[in-house]
Amino acid sequence: MVYILSIMASILFLCYLLYIVKKGKLDERHSIFWIIFSLVIILLSLIPDLTEYIAKKLNIYYAPSVLFLFGILFIIGYLIHLSIVCTKQNKMIIRLTQELAIEQKNNGGKQK
Repeated sequence: MVYILSIMASILFLCYLLYIVKKGKLDERHSIFWIIFSLVIILLSLIPDLTEYIAKKLNIYYAPSVLFLFGILFIIGYLIHLSIVCTKQNKMIIRLTQELAIEQKNNGGKQK
């Protein structure tokens, strides 16, 4: 039953993801991670033997917990990626603000 719910949730998530990419609310380069995530969860849900094999190797007693483990790991990885992007953008904003201030000072404070 857990696998069926996981398949249904992953397929719905994938469909929603493709919908918001099509509407332009999510950039394609950012959607690749989520598409891979949902495909991995679908694959693990469709092949319970693979999930059970991974669970045995990781000493996890309840095999469907592997689905949640992969979900948590994917989300942590994506959060790290977003933190890196935010840091780069913050540095760019600071630099642009400083350049704008210098340009305004050189133009006598006049804005274009």
